[in-house]
Amino acid sequence: MKHVKAILFFTLFISISLTSCQSQLAETGINYYIDSEHGNDSNDGTSPQSAWKSLEKANSLRLQAGDNLLFRRGSHFTGQLNVSAQGTSANRIVVGAYGSGSKPCFSAPDNSLYTICIANSSFLTLQDLDVVNTGSSRMPNRTGVKVVSEDYGWSRGITLHALDIHDVNGSLLKKAGGGSGILIESLWKTDSLVSLFDSLTIEDCTIRRCERNAIIWNAPWSRSDWHLSTHTIVRRNLIEEVPGDGIVPIGCDSALVEYNLMRRCSRLLPLGEAAAGIWPWSCDNTTIQFNEVSDHKAPWDGQGFDSDFNCTNTLIQYNYSHDNEGGFILICNPGNSNPADNIGNLGSIVRYNVSIDDAVRQQKTHTDEYFSPTIHIGGPCKNTLIEHNILHIGRKPGSQVDRTTIASLSWEGYADSTTIRENLFFAPEPSAFNLTKSTNNLFEKNYYLGTFQNMPVDSHSHDYSAYYESIMNSQNGSSESLSFLFEDVTVGDGAAVMKAVRKDAITEFFKKTTSNQ
Repeated sequence: MKHVKAILFFTLFISISLTSCQSQLAETGINYYIDSEHGNDSNDGTSPQSAWKSLEKANSLRLQAGDNLLFRRGSHFTGQLNVSAQGTSANRIVVGAYGSGSKPCFSAPDNSLYTICIANSSFLTLQDLDVVNTGSSRMPNRTGVKVVSEDYGWSRGITLHALDIHDVNGSLLKKAGGGSGILIESLWKTDSLVSLFDSLTIEDCTIRRCERNAIIWNAPWSRSDWHLSTHTIVRRNLIEEVPGDGIVPIGCDSALVEYNLMRRCSRLLPLGEAAAGIWPWSCDNTTIQFNEVSDHKAPWDGQGFDSDFNCTNTLIQYNYSHDNEGGFILICNPGNSNPADNIGNLGSIVRYNVSIDDAVRQQKTHTDEYFSPTIHIGGPCKNTLIEHNILHIGRKPGSQVDRTTIASLSWEGYADSTTIRENLFFAPEPSAFNLTKSTNNLFEKNYYLGTFQNMPVDSHSHDYSAYYESIMNSQNGSSESLSFLFEDVTVGDGAAVMKAVRKDAITEFFKKTTSNQ
């Protein structure tokens, strides 16, 4: 009788522990189970009680639409997991976890370029796994999870969900190949089989101590052979202790990057290495919104956000940037590049963002200066609009720290037709504008709260805001007075809570600022 009760209890336990997993799985295919502790490769692998044991079994599978490959929570696997499978929109394939406890952990062998690779697949979800790739020494191009479409055509409907990726020691040098937590690659030899992604989603993941970068793309980028992935979404991810670039879509049209948190960046990059938090390169129509980036320490650039070159219509809105050593935002384009490759930087919009205590670099850059304007426009960017942003600059931590609010400088050319309107610039210490030889700048209806040198021509400017003064007085001048602009959003599958700018709150802020004038 005790034996029967034990069997019933075990069956009930398995049923309950699989409930959350099964709710995400298709019901039309076969479930395969891998258990590194209790499994056996001589089993049939189709139930938790008859699970396989090894990654070799997992790698030998040819998953079909509706199948699921599940690893027992608490398991640890040393090796590489390789998956190439074709689901459908109605019958997705899931590679994930079952049981209770910690996520199954995958550690790559030494000298491995990746731990998990999803290659030439469609309608597949990779979820609820712990991924490590720590070698005995740094290796260029090392990553945790690699997703590649190579000589394949369109890879559709790939989702990375609730992955914990950490301790990836790639190269710290961008030109050497860097390294990353997640690497997305589009590769093809001829235009007859252009290989791209449609509806790629990266959500609710954590990326910690991955070097050099967090989430990065590798794709052909020249306008002379212009092919773009579509409907990319990157949202609710946590990035911590990453020294380089946070999220960088490349070769994408209409990518959406929202509700991500990057913080506690490590100070590891060598002098002269450039990096920033979230930015597109060689993309069109990117939207970057409701993100929080702080503590970036890259020795060059080091801003929270960046609208980079070979891009059109980049929209950066409703973001929170704070305590980034290089500043709030970079907008850039090298004027000496080949126009057949690089269309430039056209039509960037930066609006309704909040920057607090950015631009606090205390170490000299490779140019032997403490360069960190709050906004840096570099090179011949055209038709940029910067409006309705709050720049609460704060007191600098040392007398050597750059006190420039906006610097529009040369990168083999100067910006043209930049509109800067209805922003609020607050600086308790003397600050400055440095527009150099940039042309056709329009400053309109901005608030300059403090002392500013080289003030731009702004016929409808304001040097006082009763509304902003009342807000500051409520917390004795502390930036904590602006806390009403934010809401808490859980990211990284519950790992952290970020501060997201509330659209309604910042819109109302500027209405009240104007009406109380």
